[in-house]
Amino acid sequence: MTAAATNTAATYEAESLACIRDDRVLFEDLSFGIKPGQALVLEGRNGSGKTSLLRILCGIRLPESGKLLWEGEDIFRLGPEFHEHIAYLGHKDGSKLDLTPLENLRIAQGLGKASEGIDLDEALDQVGLYGFEDVPTRNLSAGQQRRLAIARLLVTDAKLWILDEPFTSLDRKGIEHMERLFEGHLNRGGMAAMTTHHRIGFKDEVQLVRINLSER
Repeated sequence: MTAAATNTAATYEAESLACIRDDRVLFEDLSFGIKPGQALVLEGRNGSGKTSLLRILCGIRLPESGKLLWEGEDIFRLGPEFHEHIAYLGHKDGSKLDLTPLENLRIAQGLGKASEGIDLDEALDQVGLYGFEDVPTRNLSAGQQRRLAIARLLVTDAKLWILDEPFTSLDRKGIEHMERLFEGHLNRGGMAAMTTHHRIGFKDEVQLVRINLSER
């Protein structure tokens, strides 16, 4: 296993995390830190706890034991102050199918802190949805709906992106394009935690923190 040790310079730290599901220990005594510009990549076989760990990092599932610290403060004490810094993309795209892509992005900005560096039309253009802004989302292909979900990340000012299989339904060209968007986020001082079955084609200067939960 390759992982970063807990580091007080890290923006997000996990200390001695443990997770139990159905009376089975998925992992325990797990510690790591994520700094600006780094991506945490979770690896391991199915059922090893990758999605559970992402949900713990989001604060929507409690660990059996351990601490999660954002800039040295417990995330559960910070509450909404912590959640404004994160954006979560799960297995499901999370878009409102009866709304258009543009309407979905407006909702995303209303629920989070809007990014000042990009407008909604530009975000759709960056994910290849230019010209589809007024099409009902249910009429988009699975790959286009995934691109829309990624566009929601772009229009919020979240520092930490938590991504569960973000390249699902994307073709090879789409994966390469989204990798460049993720790289841009990291190069601007953002952070990410993700699971993916795809080999990540980030450039060498992007720092990856790898944890294989099957080895825990």
